[in-house]
Amino acid sequence: MSLLVLAGGGYAAFGLWGGDAKKDTDVASARKPFAAFLAAWAGHDARKAAGYTDTPDDAASLLSSVLTNLKPSKTTAVGGEGLKKGEGEVHFPFTVTMAIPGAGDVTWRSGAQVVDTSGTWKVEFTSPVIHPELEPGQTLALKNSNDRARVLDTQGDPLRAESLVGTVDPVSGKGTSGLEARYDDVLSGGRKASKSVVVADRQSGRAVKNLTDTAPAAGRPVRTTIDPRVQEAAADALSGVDVDAAIVAVDPRNGHILAAANRPGGFNRALEGRYPPGSVFKVVTAAALLEGGLKPEAPAACPKFASVDGQRFENQKQFELPTGSTFADVFAQSCNTYFVNARGRLSDTDLRDAAQAFGIGGSWDVGTTTYDGSVPVTTSDNDKAAATIGQARVQASPLVMASVAATVKSGTFNQPVLVPDAVKKKYRAPAALDAEVAGGLREMMRTTVTSGSAHALKGLHGQPHAKTGTAEFGSENPPRTHAWMIGYQGDSDLAWAVLLEDGGSGGADAAPVAARFLGNLAR
Repeated sequence: MSLLVLAGGGYAAFGLWGGDAKKDTDVASARKPFAAFLAAWAGHDARKAAGYTDTPDDAASLLSSVLTNLKPSKTTAVGGEGLKKGEGEVHFPFTVTMAIPGAGDVTWRSGAQVVDTSGTWKVEFTSPVIHPELEPGQTLALKNSNDRARVLDTQGDPLRAESLVGTVDPVSGKGTSGLEARYDDVLSGGRKASKSVVVADRQSGRAVKNLTDTAPAAGRPVRTTIDPRVQEAAADALSGVDVDAAIVAVDPRNGHILAAANRPGGFNRALEGRYPPGSVFKVVTAAALLEGGLKPEAPAACPKFASVDGQRFENQKQFELPTGSTFADVFAQSCNTYFVNARGRLSDTDLRDAAQAFGIGGSWDVGTTTYDGSVPVTTSDNDKAAATIGQARVQASPLVMASVAATVKSGTFNQPVLVPDAVKKKYRAPAALDAEVAGGLREMMRTTVTSGSAHALKGLHGQPHAKTGTAEFGSENPPRTHAWMIGYQGDSDLAWAVLLEDGGSGGADAAPVAARFLGNLAR
């Protein structure tokens, strides 16, 4: 005869053997606590089941762990014939079947010793009673089967960039953020996640051994343009930063995004953040002025202050430049007052039009969510004055500003791309950057490094060209500031942007981070 225990939704029932109980008093006596143990286990009552064992605390702990981890909707336990092993000791084999969501019906065989302890029969509890593969300190758990393809870098390896890759729900196996969410159907193959039962270390949660087969990968990998070497260099450069920060790198030839690092992870500020760009936007303003006929060598005054309809603008730390300074000088030293006073050279649409040559404000098809910038038509003298220095309603992401530097390098806007296979139609800039204008910008960005506010890069290899930026935000007095630096390498195909949220100034704070990034790449 055999014993059958069924449970589901809290229901448990069991039947006892009949005739053989008369043959052996010990077997019959041992069978009762054993049957009760199986019944309580099948009823998913760990504490009650443990009460029939010789170490109830240990038994309750392991049974609770197994039931919590596997979450069976139904458990069936079938006991076999009892076999007397010695005085006061009976062995019972049994079979357990659990209906486990995501893993199906899982069956295994085990066995238990029932012993007479001072006249009371108890199940002798050890880890293998629950499953023969278990050892002390281990439990049963579920693991998502490897049926989901991976997000890859340019080398074909799993992409190591948390904010880009995103997350997968551990229960449903569905992508919940980042590329995992955007390409969930591709990565999963449209199939619901399956799970496997594993032996796991109770302390670390690490899977030790698979107990059920895993399904082969069903989805297709998503390949990105991220270069692991550049990504690692960017992430390492941010490792010592104590504010929210981002670094983006792009290839000026084709717009491929080579790195997008965020600290901390989570929000992808590198591609999606919206910030006033501050003085790094002077690259665009300078393009508008050069387009209007201004030359880098043209005389340019840089007083401490400028006033527009009662609103005072000033240079950082209220510096001024000597008489005889040129447009290239005020650009290199990031003189706010010159650009504010130069607003009369610009129409209300000139900044917007110049920004269009850099792709700003378009709808970019990158293969992931991005913020593509905004440079509105100016509506007043004050609005235009603030816009010339990247304030007012001008907004950009680090990706946008990295792309600005890339456009200066290449002379042509190439829309950034992260997942080439997903890009259906790249955005084309409605205006082109004049070749002479691009040449002037290159000259002035190099001067900014050799004798201007980006001097922190002066000793680095690669002929860096750069622009610093300190962008005010909020309503505090004095205002808080974001720190920016953008640039490109003269001798290689790399353009980049560094942003430190609420991080001080471009020259003092963003520049050292940029220098670490470029130094990492030179190793």
